[in-house]
Formats: sequence, C-alpha cells, structure tokens
Amino acid sequence: MDGHDLPGAARTNLDGDAEERTGPARESSFALIEPLRRTAPLIFSSPHSGRRYPADLLADTRIGLLSLRRSEDAYVDELFSGAAAHGACVLSAAIARAYVDLNRDPAELDPDMFSERPARSMPGSARVQAGLGAIPRVSGDGQAIYRRKLSLAEAEQRLAAYYTPYHDMLRNLMSETRDQFGCAVLIDCHSMPSSARGAHAPDIVLGDRFGVSCHPSVTALAEATLRRLGYRVARNAPFAGGHTTQTYGQPSVHSHALQIEINRALYIDERTLERTQGFARVRADMSRLAEALAAAALHKSLA
Repeated sequence: MDGHDLPGAARTNLDGDAEERTGPARESSFALIEPLRRTAPLIFSSPHSGRRYPADLLADTRIGLLSLRRSEDAYVDELFSGAAAHGACVLSAAIARAYVDLNRDPAELDPDMFSERPARSMPGSARVQAGLGAIPRVSGDGQAIYRRKLSLAEAEQRLAAYYTPYHDMLRNLMSETRDQFGCAVLIDCHSMPSSARGAHAPDIVLGDRFGVSCHPSVTALAEATLRRLGYRVARNAPFAGGHTTQTYGQPSVHSHALQIEINRALYIDERTLERTQGFARVRADMSRLAEALAAAALHKSLA
C-alpha cells in the first residue's frame, strides 16, 4: 500500500437508481455518485470526509493515525450518499483533510510550514493562524502534524493532485446543473465536534453566510425539515459557512450554497471514531432531507 485507505473508503453503488463513476485518473481525488437521471438541481459535497492517508504524510508525521483522523468529518460522505436516490449528485473527497484541505482558499498557506516562502499566501487568515490552512499544520485535536518543514513544491503537488481536480469537478457540476435546471443548489456537508455549551446546544448548524450565499427559502426548508425530524437546529452560529459556501454561493447568478454541520456525537464515538447505533438514523434522516429539497421543485422558484 502507498498509504492508508481506511475501512469504508471504497464506495459501492447505492441501488438501481444511482451509479458511481470514478475513473482511474480521479480515484485518488474524489468520488462522484450520480443518479441515472438528474431530477433535482442539487449537489451534495463532502470535502472533509476523505480517508486516504498517503505514505509521505505517514512518514513525516509526528502523531498517530487516530490523531490525524480527528481532522476528518468522519463518514459524512456515507451519511449523505442516499441523496443520489433523489436525483442529486454527491461529490466527496477521497484524500484526508490532514493532507490537503479542500474547503480552503489554495492561497491559505502558512509560511512558517515551508522551507521557502510561498509566492501567494494569506498569513493573516484566521484559519492559517489556527494551523488549519490549505495544508494543515495541526490535527483536529490541536497537535502539530509534521516533524520537519515541507518544501513549497510538496504543497503545490498536493494542490495540483487533489485540490484542483475536486474543484474543477464541483465547478463543472454547478455549471451543468444551472444549464439543465436554471439554478444550482450546493449542500456542503460537514460534521462538528460535540460541544459543552449546554443541554440546548444545536444538533445541526446551517450556514448561509447570514443570508448571502443561499436563497432564504432553501435555508428555511432545510431547517423546517430537520426540526420536523427531531433535531435542534441553529443558523450561522458558530459556523456560517466556509470557503466552499463563499465561493459557490452566488444567488445573483442562480448558484446557491448552504453549509450543514452535524454534531458528531449523534452518530460516532468521538473517542474512537467508530460508528454508533445513531449512525443509521442520521443517515436515513439526511436522505429524507435530500428528498424534501428535491420535492420542493427548487428550479421553479430559484431559476
């Protein structure tokens, strides 16, 4: 093996209504599940659920695999895979977030991580300062990942091999969807650590950048559906939407993007990252969310 592909990383077809297409050139970049027939202007993306850990990362890291995995949105791709049965596309990263973060601006590079100074960097970015730039410096539990400085060529290779193909595909999907339906709605799917903020902390946070990235009717429908399914839902706090939401959410050109963050404690053991009994319920409910959005005939109200 050239690294670690963790159990569950290989995808299979969902059912007779959907197919997966991942050619050899794109296997290490992303997985795309498409319905046999597109019936909704919906794209579900999961940039942080990749479970492939290349050999060079494992050779250079000073921490264990479990600590590296704490950066993952573990199994979020599986939680939303059922959306393809409702006429939507599902795009998910294959590469681990600890290796390259697909939900960042590619210029969000920490100069202190590299032996040469990047020509383009954003050292003032809050994400870079936190060690969570396009090439993360720290893991999800705050530990420094590398035992040495990386070369700038290594960062550029990672971005070219994984970041660029993922976003090329996402841009193509958004464009094709707008051409077919008159609008495109991107649901960017994530998970968040459970919080000690009290008994009434949200189960799910919807982020539309305070109404800027998505038509309010989409956010309202998602919130109403999730509340009906029994979840405590918040909007834009503490997560209003990241790079993906900001980049692709442009309602003025009929492109909408809504971020969804799911409390990990609902479906995994946060200590071991193993699925719990709650996994099946959350997965079924995310399929119901996709069904509700698909049934709303969004192309008629947003185009």
